[in-house]
Amino acid sequence: MSLLLFLATLPSLYWAQPVETAPALKQAGIERLCVPAEAAAAWTAAGFTVVPLGEKDRSERTKLSAPGLRSRAEVASASVRPWVFANGWRFLRKPDDRYWGDVPAGKAALATAEAFAYGADAVLAIGPADLEAFGQMQAFLRSVPESSLPAAADIAVVDDGSPPVAEVLNLMARRNLLFKVAQKEAPDVALNVRIGSKEFPRKEAQNPEAFALSVRRLLTDEKRSLRLYGSEVVLARLVRDAGHARLHLLNYGGRPIDGLRVRLLGSWVPGEALVFGQGRQPVEEVVTSGGATEFSLGTLGPYAIVDLTTAK
Repeated sequence: MSLLLFLATLPSLYWAQPVETAPALKQAGIERLCVPAEAAAAWTAAGFTVVPLGEKDRSERTKLSAPGLRSRAEVASASVRPWVFANGWRFLRKPDDRYWGDVPAGKAALATAEAFAYGADAVLAIGPADLEAFGQMQAFLRSVPESSLPAAADIAVVDDGSPPVAEVLNLMARRNLLFKVAQKEAPDVALNVRIGSKEFPRKEAQNPEAFALSVRRLLTDEKRSLRLYGSEVVLARLVRDAGHARLHLLNYGGRPIDGLRVRLLGSWVPGEALVFGQGRQPVEEVVTSGGATEFSLGTLGPYAIVDLTTAK
């Protein structure tokens, strides 16, 4: 199990609009924001808690991808696996980095939830049209009970800092393979991956999609701590200790998903799901057998959390 702890952190809003937009921010429930340094005094006078953010600080932050689905012009087949753009692998690779996201219209709620799920220090720049969605997600996240649990990992990926490792991490995350990034092989995981080793030749990493699939096969589905059924656009983050677990579910598809099925290794008792836009909802069809626990969610929007305890 990774020693990296999940620490809930609300991402910050960067707002470069004039102070005359203050009523819209207050209506959205936003009281704290990052602003250009030259505007800090005016926003403070307007009653906001302000963090000045100069151009140098913004440029030094690691840039995030806009979360969601993208079409690939070179792929015409309707059966191709959806291409999910997500930042979880970046947060796992460099958890101590500071991040910056230019968030396109309609993605504010998802981008906010994504950064929160990984405890990332992120500043998000959004447009006026997304203020309401951002404020609603922030309010939802403030309602989440505090938790500090170690991140679950079945795989340790030895990181040499190279682009091939980045692509492999990206593809593994998209397949919901739980990994941690390490400087050397780890004794507390089911599988260690080092690109360039006998088991994982560097040549094979030139095809990250096939490489991630080979990692999954070597791990085997039976040893995976987490599996999802019913969607290829939901990515999960699992943190746990011997008695408790928290499952974060991020839906990158842009539309609600009905009947997502979750399988967790071990005997767990799920509590209610805390679902954005719906509040607390009971999980459905809970089954524990064969050393694993399965349950379903009714409807999943952009984000949900399920807390679990070990079965007595």
